[in-house]
Amino acid sequence: MKKTDADELSIANREIAFQQQEKEDRAAELIIVNKELIFQNDEKELRAAELIIANKELAFQNAEKEDRAAELIIANKELLFQNEQKELRAAELIIANKELAFQNAEKEARAAELIIANKELAFQNTEKEKRAQELLTANNELKKAEDDIRKLNEELEQKVIDRTAELETVNKELGSFSYSVSHDLRAPIRAINGYSRILAEDYADKLDDEGNKVLLSIINNSKKMGLLIDDLLAFSKLGRKQVTVAEVSMIDLVQAVRDELIFEGGDNIPVFIIGNLLPAKGDKSLIKQVWVNLISNAIKYSKYRQTTKIEINAYESENMVVYSVRDYGAGFDMQYYDKLFGVFQRLHSQEEFEGTGIGLAIVQKIVNRHRGTVWAESVLDEGTCFYFSLPKSI
Repeated sequence: MKKTDADELSIANREIAFQQQEKEDRAAELIIVNKELIFQNDEKELRAAELIIANKELAFQNAEKEDRAAELIIANKELLFQNEQKELRAAELIIANKELAFQNAEKEARAAELIIANKELAFQNTEKEKRAQELLTANNELKKAEDDIRKLNEELEQKVIDRTAELETVNKELGSFSYSVSHDLRAPIRAINGYSRILAEDYADKLDDEGNKVLLSIINNSKKMGLLIDDLLAFSKLGRKQVTVAEVSMIDLVQAVRDELIFEGGDNIPVFIIGNLLPAKGDKSLIKQVWVNLISNAIKYSKYRQTTKIEINAYESENMVVYSVRDYGAGFDMQYYDKLFGVFQRLHSQEEFEGTGIGLAIVQKIVNRHRGTVWAESVLDEGTCFYFSLPKSI
């Protein structure tokens, strides 16, 4: 063969060898590719399974997104509300800042005042020290004064003992004097009354009308004088009578007085309206005299009324019980009230209403001895209401 052909053959063989090598390389690559394809198919199956899972996860996430979207709507509303609240808080903060500024200004003012107060306190402490010294001096003087007062009290106690003894002596003398006066006055009064009656019985036919009228006046006035002496003695004895304090059933006492006075009454029997009379503390016999005098007055000053109505009531006032006796009789003018409880003071004439003018003075004296008070309210020609207070029974 020619050299050229050999070269070409060599080249062709090389080419064939190269191509064979290429084929082997392609075959090896194809094997690798097939393995890769198998691997990829396996991967695709895995990816498909993962895709199924991912789709499920996506569906779950979509559902979650919808829930988040709903929550986001709520959150947006909440955020809007919070923004509004923030604006309100901001407005409040502005007000608070102004208030804080005002308070700071007040604090500065208080601080200035505190400085002044501290100065004042320092001054007061100095004054206190001075006062303490003065107090010490005053205490020494007070101790001396207490010693003087103690001595004075001892002297006063002795004087009280002496005065009490003197008063007891005077009371005994007054009692003897009252009895003597009563006895000495009663004798001539009884004589005047007795001789007048003898004249009226034995010599009435020998006297003219004027003489009989004068004689009757002597008899009546001697009788009034006897009653006046009795009342004066009763009034004077009140100051010496020992007050025995005990619980008094007022309803029983008033009913007993009412029954006695009705028994003594005439044709115009009084109508009594008695309320709830609370018990009180006092001397039963003396309190009975108060009821007798007040109820008797109510009956007496109602005698010109067609019907005599008397109301008796009570009410509590702090630690006292207040009793009242109301009538609808003659009454009196309140401008003469200051004469009402005076001895021998009368607001009506003797001819209109009989009496000695001592009954209400006795009432006042008895009530005062019980540490109570007596007073009255009245309207002329409409009636009167008397009140008196006594210590409450506990």
